[in-house]
Amino acid sequence: MRVMGVDPGLTRCGIALVEAGTGRRVTALDVDVVRTPADMELAERLLAIHVGAVHWIDTHGPDVVAIERVFAQRQVSTAMGTAQAAGVIALAAAQRGIPVRFHTPSEVKAAVTGSGRADKAQVTAMVTRILGMQTPPKPADAADALALAICHCWRGPVNDRMEEAAKRAREAQNRHRARLKAAQEEARAVLGGEAAS
Repeated sequence: MRVMGVDPGLTRCGIALVEAGTGRRVTALDVDVVRTPADMELAERLLAIHVGAVHWIDTHGPDVVAIERVFAQRQVSTAMGTAQAAGVIALAAAQRGIPVRFHTPSEVKAAVTGSGRADKAQVTAMVTRILGMQTPPKPADAADALALAICHCWRGPVNDRMEEAAKRAREAQNRHRARLKAAQEEARAVLGGEAAS
């Protein structure tokens, strides 16, 4: 499975591609950062990020795109920009029929380091070790994109199976409720008919 990991951001958007091997073996295939200047118009920045994502998807053909889920930050403008960057990347993947999965920062940190409270230095160190890299990936956005891809390789299939099981359970519950409702209506009709006679 080839996973494109994305650490979204307007100024720096980390993008990485890894391939899952047997067990927990993961191989880094490529990593980069799409940059846009702060003085550029928002629409142009989003277009540049979209073009970069499209290029990556078309060049590497990932099986899935894993994007960091945006969470509330102290600076609303930063959270908005991050969410907008994530949105255009999700759009690029959806336009090509590639599934998109979102992972929270704490989920990624826990998958890679064992602690959901790990700092950026710990994440970078573990990504370097897991991938057997000679030097740590820089900047941190590149390391974060690799961490997202690793997280999905290790947790994505399990999460997908859990979501599928929950979906089947909801469908079974809805079928049961429909049968129960039909039986209640039939009982009311029979009782109503007996009362009339």
